[in-house]
Amino acid sequence: MSRRTAFFSDELCFWHSAGLHALTLPVGGWVQPPAAAGFAESPETKRRLKNLMDVSGLSRQLLQRSAEAASDADLLRVHPSHYLARFKALSDAGGGELGLQAPIGPGTFEIARLSAGLAIAAVDAVLRGEADNAYALSRPPGHHCLADQAMGFCFLANIPIAIEAAKARHGLGRVAVIDWDVHHGNGTQSIYAQRGDVLTVSLHQEHCYPPGYSGADERGVGDGEGCNLNIPLPAGTGHAGYLQAMEQIVLPALQRFQPELIVVACGYDANAVDPLARMLLHSESFRVMTRMLRETAEQLCSGRLVMVHEGGYAEAYVPFCGLAVMEELVGVRTAVEDPMLAFIELQQPGAEHGCFVAQYVEGLRARLV
Repeated sequence: MSRRTAFFSDELCFWHSAGLHALTLPVGGWVQPPAAAGFAESPETKRRLKNLMDVSGLSRQLLQRSAEAASDADLLRVHPSHYLARFKALSDAGGGELGLQAPIGPGTFEIARLSAGLAIAAVDAVLRGEADNAYALSRPPGHHCLADQAMGFCFLANIPIAIEAAKARHGLGRVAVIDWDVHHGNGTQSIYAQRGDVLTVSLHQEHCYPPGYSGADERGVGDGEGCNLNIPLPAGTGHAGYLQAMEQIVLPALQRFQPELIVVACGYDANAVDPLARMLLHSESFRVMTRMLRETAEQLCSGRLVMVHEGGYAEAYVPFCGLAVMEELVGVRTAVEDPMLAFIELQQPGAEHGCFVAQYVEGLRARLV
């Protein structure tokens, strides 16, 4: 069944530059400069996703839009003025290290505002009923950014900024944020740790990023107790393990919480060839997880589902994962075939490791639910 899907993007978001880095390491000393741009958070993963959507014909079935940059009022609902002033000053001065693994270049402040604006507009389109669901191709990403500290390629908290704008403009109540980026959504968690109106759920590779982090025992504090859920998964979890975690932990949590809107921190770095993780997912993994959340949103909140792009660093493969998500949102299948699907399916955990993962997820479910 075809659905109205809004897609928000802007070429300017691809122009954010973090300077000379090799993967995540600053060039210098023993780190040789790369032949090309070299930085892990490359615009090419996002640009190639948009290009694949275009050449497949899927883009013609979308409500395609850009957006206004987030306003000062939008940013100040989440970030203190002293942090924003420091960010702007460094950006205006040509860039530098804004935080841990958070290098910026000239103009990054304005581009990050636009990235947050895309997320705001995607939420707004769904809440206004202009679209059944929406996708924001936001860059820079946002889920590691704390209220007053940049981190992990993230400089503004795109999803919290969009949620708080929707609360101010539409009176939005309970919101669930499902973060399946392979790295922990520590920024979103920290911003909502003491809030009971926003459920934050993070599925992530255990001990990956932030380095050494697991988080299963962190459930929120004060009014937010019980409204934060971390699902740290072992490296090599694979397709079946992720679906088990979704079915046994994530979907029941959504049923209990009864959100008015579901937002997904839609990172693709759990894919099998990502250089910054080891989780063995493929395009069908992202398609099925999107279907699970779409169907749950239809049951709980009139289908209100918004995806906001986060990580994913395999330039050749992210587009196929993203296209699968977009096809599921729209309710169509294009003629595109994933050229790596069969190969990645062969790499899925064997029986012994699969049994270990199943027992691990069941143990998490017993602790968390």
